[in-house]
Amino acid sequence: MEDRPDTGSLSANSWTIGASARECLRYAAYPILLLSAVWLFTSVLHFGWDRGRAVQFFLIGTIAYLAALERLIPHRTDWHPSGPELCWYAAYFGFTMVGAVLGKSVVTAVLAATPLTGPELPLGAELPLALLASSLAGYLAHRWAHSNRLLWKVHGIHHVPGKVNVANNGVNHLLDVAFKQGTVQLTLGFLGFSADCLFAVALFTLVQGYFVHANVDVRLGPLHHVLATPEQHRLHHSADLAEAGHFGVDLSVWDRLFGSFTWRPDRRPAIVGVKDPAAFPETGSIVASLLHPVRRPPRTA
Repeated sequence: MEDRPDTGSLSANSWTIGASARECLRYAAYPILLLSAVWLFTSVLHFGWDRGRAVQFFLIGTIAYLAALERLIPHRTDWHPSGPELCWYAAYFGFTMVGAVLGKSVVTAVLAATPLTGPELPLGAELPLALLASSLAGYLAHRWAHSNRLLWKVHGIHHVPGKVNVANNGVNHLLDVAFKQGTVQLTLGFLGFSADCLFAVALFTLVQGYFVHANVDVRLGPLHHVLATPEQHRLHHSADLAEAGHFGVDLSVWDRLFGSFTWRPDRRPAIVGVKDPAAFPETGSIVASLLHPVRRPPRTA
């Protein structure tokens, strides 16, 4: 038995489809998304499409696809974003893009100053190595962001919302995005993987990053023990730190290896958010959230 929706019936904000179609979609939703990334990768290599533009369109398509799934097969209908929340999330998404550009600029400058050449391997041999290296670097950076006081001040912004859905995956502080993406990109850059390999890893990371944050009721079976999944990532957002493991957002193997795997088929968080909400501005206070890293903590008696 896998994780089931917390609500017994679909709300007016969800789209109604037949029970059989809904059950089929729960199994097919992730393979469709992953196969679309494989199709894009092979098409870019075959037709020579512009990679930056292809990623931009794929990002938009991924978000739209997952947003539709949230209406067709929602995990919790009360986690659908409201109108004001969508406006806030859109603003944060812009800051997330700025953080990504900032992180990439730093990585580009560092790699230009320290040119390295990696071993020349076939793409089929490069891909699993690059995926493991990327995933491990992301896991360690993410886990450190939860344990280091200064890093938590920027990363905690992402954990403030009391919902987990694809729209608020972009609720981030730009410095948090720059740190985590920069760490992964520097790791891959120093290891010297080919451009084709890095493009494939980037597509997979994009798919996984948005998929695990989606408010969808899907069926993944044994893949839970290899890949990070929405059920696991909801636990990561739990306000109960005893169950809030799962720092990997692409592979779950590092959580298994380092003891932060807490998921089981019937386990779901009672409350998502931060343990101490008063320590962070509300998500709607966008300027306060951006300035939070330099804000002094309130005085205590």
